[in-house]
Amino acid sequence: MRIRSETNSVTRKPTNLTIRKDVLEEAKSLNLNTSKAAEFGIVQAIRELKSKEWVEHNQVAISAHNERIAKQGVLLKPKWDNR
Repeated sequence: MRIRSETNSVTRKPTNLTIRKDVLEEAKSLNLNTSKAAEFGIVQAIRELKSKEWVEHNQVAISAHNERIAKQGVLLKPKWDNR
């Protein structure tokens, strides 16, 4: 599932959410668009979970890569590295 950053062109679906009363009152007092704020928070939660799942799924390859770098160093040394 790909999350678009451009939210204006995406179809939206009405839904009901349960939000703490104090949070909702403060958001309204600040004229915050609560739908967009909730959507943003959900999108962030999705990204964080997918990132965590990616790392878990690829942990063996990441560890192998890091071990190879520790033993053999990088394949190409950057020109700015004078070591």
